[in-house]
Amino acid sequence: MQHGIHPAYGYVVFQDQSTGSAFLTRSTLVARADTLPTITWTDGDTYPLVSVEVSSASHPFYTGKNTVIDTAGQVQKFRRRYGMGRKA
Repeated sequence: MQHGIHPAYGYVVFQDQSTGSAFLTRSTLVARADTLPTITWTDGDTYPLVSVEVSSASHPFYTGKNTVIDTAGQVQKFRRRYGMGRKA
């Protein structure tokens, strides 16, 4: 690797806003560490904190709570158009 052309790469804590769960991983976001809030992790060290809206702890695919979000009636419109009713 050439020196001086790669971003800083270090430990950062990502925290899910909806569930509150957090995980420690490495990221290039450590380069912005001076603008990020910090958190003391379970090992006693302080790391930059990045808040995320969705993680594996809250994503429907990983939690097994898949739902169809249909605010405009698109599913019903499709079923009417192609004659596909719900099976009982």
